[in-house]
Amino acid sequence: MINEERLWNRLMALGELGKQPSGGVTRFSFTKEERQAKQLVASYMEEAGMRIREDAVGNLIGRRDGRLANAPAVLIGSHIDTVPDGGMFDGALGVLAGIEVVQTLNEQRIQHDHPIEVIAFTDEEGSRFGFGMIGSRAMAGTLREEQLGQVDSDGVTIGEAMKRVGLDPLNIGEASKEPSTVKAYVELHIEQGRVLEKQGLPAGVVSGIAGPLWTRWILTGEAGHAGANPMDSRKDPLMAAAEIMQFIEEEANKYPATVATVGQISVKPGGVNVIPGEVEFTLDHRTIDEEIRNVVENKIIAQAEQICRRRRVELYIEPLQRVTPAPCSDSIQEVIREACRKTGIEPFTLPSGAGHDGMQFYNAWPMGMIFIRSKEGISHNPAEWSSKEDCAIGTKILFETIRELT
Repeated sequence: MINEERLWNRLMALGELGKQPSGGVTRFSFTKEERQAKQLVASYMEEAGMRIREDAVGNLIGRRDGRLANAPAVLIGSHIDTVPDGGMFDGALGVLAGIEVVQTLNEQRIQHDHPIEVIAFTDEEGSRFGFGMIGSRAMAGTLREEQLGQVDSDGVTIGEAMKRVGLDPLNIGEASKEPSTVKAYVELHIEQGRVLEKQGLPAGVVSGIAGPLWTRWILTGEAGHAGANPMDSRKDPLMAAAEIMQFIEEEANKYPATVATVGQISVKPGGVNVIPGEVEFTLDHRTIDEEIRNVVENKIIAQAEQICRRRRVELYIEPLQRVTPAPCSDSIQEVIREACRKTGIEPFTLPSGAGHDGMQFYNAWPMGMIFIRSKEGISHNPAEWSSKEDCAIGTKILFETIRELT
C-alpha cells in the first residue's frame, strides 16, 4: 500500500527548498525557490510513472491515463508555494500525497477507468502579489488579464513575473479546463485548526470551504486635547470602534462555524495625549453558509451605524473582497466517508475556515477535501506540524477515495 517512509522523506526534502534560519519555509510564486521546488516535484511525478507538463500559468501537472479513452479525469491538487516563513506541510502534503497515490497504483499495477491528474497549482497563498489562487482560477477559467496587473513589493506585476520564467500572460486562457473533461477534484490538506486534535482523530471529511468577506472600516470623529475635553462632549472614533468590535465578537459567537477577525487597526493622529480623530480597521468575516454570513453582516452594520450616531462619529465601510463559500459535493463527501471506514477511521465532518484551491471549482465540477490533524492547530508558521502517521493515514484515505472515483 502507501509507502509511508517515501512520502515523509519527500515532504522533508521539499521543505528544505526555501528554508529560512527560523526553520520555516519561504517559496513565493515565479521565484528561483519555487522553480527548484517544481523541478523536484516533477522528478517525483516522473518516478511515479506520470506524463508531466506545465500549463500556461505554470501549474505543474502529472497524468496517469485510464482504460477509457476520453473519459473525464479525476484531479488531485494543492500547492507548493508558501507564506513568508511558513510551514512545510501546508499545500505540499496534498501534492506529494497525490503523487504517492499514483505511484502506489503504478507499483501495484492497479488499473482504473478514468485518468488521474496530480496538480501543483501556482500561487495559492497570494503572499507575493496580494492576490492568490492564480493557478486554480486559471484552470477554472475565471482568471482575468487585468488581474495580472497586481504588483509585489518591488513593483513587479504578475504578468511581468510570468514572463521572467518563460510564461506568456496573453495565453492564460489556455490553462482553463472544460467541465466535461473533469469528473471530480479532491484535495488533501492539513486542517490548520484544532478541531480534529480535540476530537482525537487523525483525519476528517470537509463539508465546505468558508468564503471570506473582507471590509475596511473608517470612523471619523474629532481630534482634541485629552485633558481639556470632557467625556460627554467628545466625538471619539476609537471608542466607537471598540464598541463595534465587541459587538462583532459577540455576534459571530452566536453562529457555529462563523468567525470574525479584526486584523489591522490604525489610529490618527496617534498621540498619547490626543483624542483620536480617525480610526481605520479591517474585518475578515467568514462562514460556509452565505445566508448566515449575510445575516451577521447586516446585524453588524446596523449596530455599528447606531453606535456611530450615538457617539456622533461618521462611518464609511469599504468592501475589499466578497468570496462565495464553496460547499463540498455531497457525493464526494460520501466517497471520502467510506474511504475513512476502509482505513479504519470513524468519519467526522468539519468545515474549512481557510481558503483552498478547491473553492475555485465547486461550480464547475464535484469537489471534495480531506483534512488531517494539525498539531495545536498551528499553521503559516515554522512550528506547523502533522505527524508522519497522520500524513500516511490521510494519504490512505485519499488512495481509497481515488480508487472509487476512478
